[in-house]
Amino acid sequence: MKISTKGRYALRLMLDLAAYNTGEPISIKDIARRQIISEKYLEQIISVLNRAGYVRSVRGAGGGYLLTRDPKEYTVGMIFRLTEGSLAPVEGLEDGKPDLAGHPELVTYDVYRKIYEAVNQVVDHITLADLVDHQRQLADNYVI
Repeated sequence: MKISTKGRYALRLMLDLAAYNTGEPISIKDIARRQIISEKYLEQIISVLNRAGYVRSVRGAGGGYLLTRDPKEYTVGMIFRLTEGSLAPVEGLEDGKPDLAGHPELVTYDVYRKIYEAVNQVVDHITLADLVDHQRQLADNYVI
């Protein structure tokens, strides 16, 4: 499994909205500047997040985007699944165990299943709030 640029940027965008949340909309321009990501690319990603109900847009002067829920309610897994689709390293893992009795692939399938379960365990237990806290800890420890 390899997380695409779209998935990585979506996570950074959502983290930015969580970290800079003051209750006021945040513009794509501000996010792009802080994250050093093209505004055009962020607009494509925010459209996906908006359609999924993860963010809402506020139009007009001073407009921008806001999270629709508390950062504790978003997991890294939710964001990656929205932008990446399946996180399974091979086909068939999300649908349950295929009938591989006696098939030579049975042993390797169990390895892929364990990888899939481990990835899900990690991404489904890290929230945006966790990432905001970690980001603040890193900033507090930064010494010039």
